[in-house]
Amino acid sequence: MTRPVPDAIAHAVERAADARPIGGNTLEHLADSPAAIQAMLDAIGGARRWVHLENYIIRSDRTGRRFADALIDRARAGVRVRVLYDALGSFGTRRSFWRALRRAGADVRPFHPILSSQPFDLFIRDHRKLLVTDGTRAITGGLCIGDEWAGDPARHRLPWRDSMAVVCGPAAAALDHTFADIWSSAGAPLPDDELTGDPEPCGTTTVQVVAGVPFEARLFRAVQVITAAVTERLWITDAYMVPPAPLYTALRDAARAGVDVRVLVPGASDLPVLRNVTRVGYRDLLRAGVRVFEWRGPMIHAKTLVADRRWARLGSSNLNVSSLLGNYELDLLADNAAAADVLANQFRRDLHSATEVLLRPRRPMLPPQLVHEPVVAPVPGTPLPLHKRSGYELGAVAVVALRRVAGGLRRSLAATAALTCVTLGVSQLLFPHVMGAILAVGCFWLALGFGAYSLRKRHAGGPDDAE
Repeated sequence: MTRPVPDAIAHAVERAADARPIGGNTLEHLADSPAAIQAMLDAIGGARRWVHLENYIIRSDRTGRRFADALIDRARAGVRVRVLYDALGSFGTRRSFWRALRRAGADVRPFHPILSSQPFDLFIRDHRKLLVTDGTRAITGGLCIGDEWAGDPARHRLPWRDSMAVVCGPAAAALDHTFADIWSSAGAPLPDDELTGDPEPCGTTTVQVVAGVPFEARLFRAVQVITAAVTERLWITDAYMVPPAPLYTALRDAARAGVDVRVLVPGASDLPVLRNVTRVGYRDLLRAGVRVFEWRGPMIHAKTLVADRRWARLGSSNLNVSSLLGNYELDLLADNAAAADVLANQFRRDLHSATEVLLRPRRPMLPPQLVHEPVVAPVPGTPLPLHKRSGYELGAVAVVALRRVAGGLRRSLAATAALTCVTLGVSQLLFPHVMGAILAVGCFWLALGFGAYSLRKRHAGGPDDAE
């Protein structure tokens, strides 16, 4: 059957993303993290042939054990269970957690182990979040496997706000093939009979599976095309937004051209340094007409984009250099008005739990002050939902609070750098032998890694050897 000829913008997006449109799908958006976790567990429990689970973070906490129990049950029932986790993202996960899965018959692999003969691999991570069962049903998005996403009502801990999509239709098989590609990079490939999923069409949504790989900038290029073409609205939710200069400029240009550009980012982040770096660009964005909002809940971890009443994007990629250029990522892109409306409505709901960042003029010679105003005025007598922060979140919030007291983003970053240098200097004075040994071991490890890399390239006759 001949494919219809896409319009120029759709054709440009397809080429930029290196992702062909796949028709015949339904997308169910899950904006409630506990509901998404339950949907994943239900999908695992219903698997009859294989389970392919890939995630940047799989913790050995209460939520991780729920997944382990479900995977162990399927493995013991004869279902092929494959688990791929990122060695850096899951660094704190207990070894006994992985051993229990392997003893039950699951095939478990780390992606790019930290201690490796290839030192460059340390900076290239598998940031994808994907579950595929039997090659016919897939769930993907931004959610990792840990208690932060599940929450704990008994301890008054609210779940992180994230977005996942349940995919039914031929795109589920395409997602399974992305798992197969990265699985083979960590060991032996999947057997041929484990890639035979051929789901029937179950809807009318056309989806592009954007499989991000290092240095190819597929999503980056696609977002650039969409941002350049947008005429009405561009609404972005992002957890760690530090856009590369071309994208940052494109956002300002779109706003100056009259596009309703809105950005929703966390108010309290688990990575305070990144949040502070994000705030560096607020003034320029606001002056250009971009509206900036900060989430008031424990953490918003979703990564979505809505462009006009046409494009909808959801996945694992944050709009920063690490995600767009350096990591393995996975995103869904739909040229579909209904999908765009779903994400737009969720964006509007999220704003009810956000404050808008505004510029307040000050005395001459002083830059405008950033102030926060609630998007929706609180109803008198209605308290905000109680959230008792975990130890991990308390540490992040404490760092933010200390930096605010210090005053000024640039001064706080300089103070952080000064404190780090002082700490290293004092440690060197107090423990010269220990620090010297650590430095020596690190240097030898890097030397061995670089030497091994050079030898492999020399023997392989790779492009690095070409004159």
